[in-house]
Amino acid sequence: MLTDQEIRQAIQTMRRAFPDAGTTLKADTTFHFLLATILSAQATDKSVNLTTPALFQRFPEPKDLAAVEPEAVEPYIKQLGLYRNKAKYLVNCSRAILTDFNGQVPKTRKELMTLPGVGRKVADVVLAECFNIPAFPVDTHVSRVSRRLAMVAPKATLLQIEKRLMAAIPEDKWLDAHHSMIFWGRYQCTARNPKCDHCPLLAMCKYGQDNVM
Repeated sequence: MLTDQEIRQAIQTMRRAFPDAGTTLKADTTFHFLLATILSAQATDKSVNLTTPALFQRFPEPKDLAAVEPEAVEPYIKQLGLYRNKAKYLVNCSRAILTDFNGQVPKTRKELMTLPGVGRKVADVVLAECFNIPAFPVDTHVSRVSRRLAMVAPKATLLQIEKRLMAAIPEDKWLDAHHSMIFWGRYQCTARNPKCDHCPLLAMCKYGQDNVM
């Protein structure tokens, strides 16, 4: 597996390829960013961004979403996968924010993860993006890239991946590394037909070497 130094070098290569890598979710408030992050599960950021403007306009505050039933939310997000479950998450999450946190999105992972629809990845994204609290969210792109490049063992869990990357990368670079790996997975090391034949990381990637051969 890659050493700490090799992991950092790989991340630097990714950042050079995508120097502007950052969040692509669009939201005007922390509450709306939380909603967008919940909606992004098994959906592209692009599809979420096309969906959320009308949703955000109709439900500007947690109290607005908390006051309706999920069926009232479904038409706003129907074009996204799992929209019925997501509508329940959005409503119940808003109600929990209202009753448990005085209408404010909480600022700790433990508290965020008590909200319906919020797992560790969503909590980490909100902490890092909205509150500048160091975290290393591991999504499908980060997990795929880290396994293919042997940054972690092939069967490493998401939590093991998170801990390995946090140990190898300086804390102040966690969010940049997260975004770099997402863009790398989105545009270079794709799930299907990865661009291994012209990859600057091919030399350290057994998956890519096998794929090219």
